Amino acid sequence: MTSRPRAFAIGWPVAHSRSPLLHGHWLKTYGLEGTYEAVPVREGEVGAFFDQIRAGEWRGGNVTLPHKHTALALADERDAAAGAIGAANTIVERDGRLLASNTDGRGFVSNLNAQSPGWRGSGGPAVILGAGGAARAILWALLAEGVERVRLVNRTREKAEMLAAPYGSRVEVVDWSGRAGALGDAILLANTTSLGMVAMPPLDIDLAGLPEAASVADVVYAPLETTLLASARARGNPAVDGLGMLLHQAVPGFEAWFGVRPKVTEELRALIVADLTAARH
Repeated sequence: MTSRPRAFAIGWPVAHSRSPLLHGHWLKTYGLEGTYEAVPVREGEVGAFFDQIRAGEWRGGNVTLPHKHTALALADERDAAAGAIGAANTIVERDGRLLASNTDGRGFVSNLNAQSPGWRGSGGPAVILGAGGAARAILWALLAEGVERVRLVNRTREKAEMLAAPYGSRVEVVDWSGRAGALGDAILLANTTSLGMVAMPPLDIDLAGLPEAASVADVVYAPLETTLLASARARGNPAVDGLGMLLHQAVPGFEAWFGVRPKVTEELRALIVADLTAARH
């Protein structure tokens, strides 16, 4: 058992993770003892790694693909977010027991509040494009935040219907062909698909019907300014990029492992942007 706090990011692969850079910056900024390490863990090896955490070798850490569902199943406890979303991205060790959490949705909302402070959860529906893991987390978080209605738009309707089912009449499924028409009274448009990402097809959506006060958020952060966000800014909509979600979702875990609640600053953002830029050259 180690007295120096250690935290991790596990995945397969995991070398691409920005989490060590992010958490390393906070450790240095706050003058804390501790380490944050990327640890490659194959499928089938998560259970053995979790035994190391229970033994006190780690305070906890982050879980990325393909282990998010496995981590939830192997943990001793789960918070409301992880249970509802069906996946864990954060593990915290307490007295030999492991708590599984999912901070993605709360990170999205925190970033939305920071980049679009005039945003309000009331006054109209939110529109979510996509029905994958990010959509699942953001849908749960928006409803928990008090958004009364959500329109879920996905290229495969059946997948959207499965995601919407537990929430009843609060979530309406809209065919992909009706995406532009779903925007008329929206307070928020959130793209959770990979469309618009580097090396992916662009997101094709007409924003003409979107109210000017509606916020537009994209979970994509490579590129940082997607075509969707550029179009939103051009017509006066508040635009919220995906990098902030990455930064804000990391806050609760760092606090749990190292005992200090860190701040998302312009300095941290510039550090990650520089790393993303260097990786593309």
